Amino acid sequence: MLVRRVSLCAVLLVASFVPLAAQELPSAPRRQIITVSGEGIVRAVPDMASFSSGVVSEAKTAREALDANSQAVGAMVAAIKEAGIEARDIATSGFSVQPRYAPPRKDGTGEQNITGYEVRNTVTVRVRDLARLGDLLDKVVTTGANQIDGVSFDIAEPVKLQEEARVAAVKDARRQAEIMAEAGGVRLVRVLSMTADGASAPPMRRMMAAQMMKAESVPVEAGESEIRAGVTVTYEIEPR
Repeated sequence: MLVRRVSLCAVLLVASFVPLAAQELPSAPRRQIITVSGEGIVRAVPDMASFSSGVVSEAKTAREALDANSQAVGAMVAAIKEAGIEARDIATSGFSVQPRYAPPRKDGTGEQNITGYEVRNTVTVRVRDLARLGDLLDKVVTTGANQIDGVSFDIAEPVKLQEEARVAAVKDARRQAEIMAEAGGVRLVRVLSMTADGASAPPMRRMMAAQMMKAESVPVEAGESEIRAGVTVTYEIEPR
């Protein structure tokens, strides 16, 4: 019994010192930080384009409208392939058959009668050689296309440009941090965190071409596209 009492007293004695020791531990100094955002912009001339070309056909019956439309679209697609566009860059993007109704009576009575049918077939084409674009637009109109939704310009391989934009964003963030640190009388110690806001792909620049007149070659200007990237960086700072 005597041994048990001594052990118990020892345990209680050690335990009584634990809270006191924990209270005496000094707290870690709080870091002083600065958080900045940087942006990188890279500009490049687009090297590819895409457009949607379609044929709208009307007839008294759905069969007649479909036959006329299929013939016109077939001729259009054949002309696109003859221009050197690969099959992988030609895709049907829309097809519809809709009835056409007679205008309603002024008094609002009577049934709406079907007067015919309309067939729409749209094909999206990707052009990897912009030098062919003007002639190709002219050719699809010449071979029967009566609807072009627009031309979109893009960059085929944007990854390298996106990387360049990210590097520029980090450098811009560092420059902003140095300016603020200089003004605040502190110096940058190290990077604590870095978060990429993402690199946006170049926005597709669109040129509307709903009504196109026959010409030897349709004039096309690709212009310039921008790729943007953002980054948020947190630096540890200390007095100079």
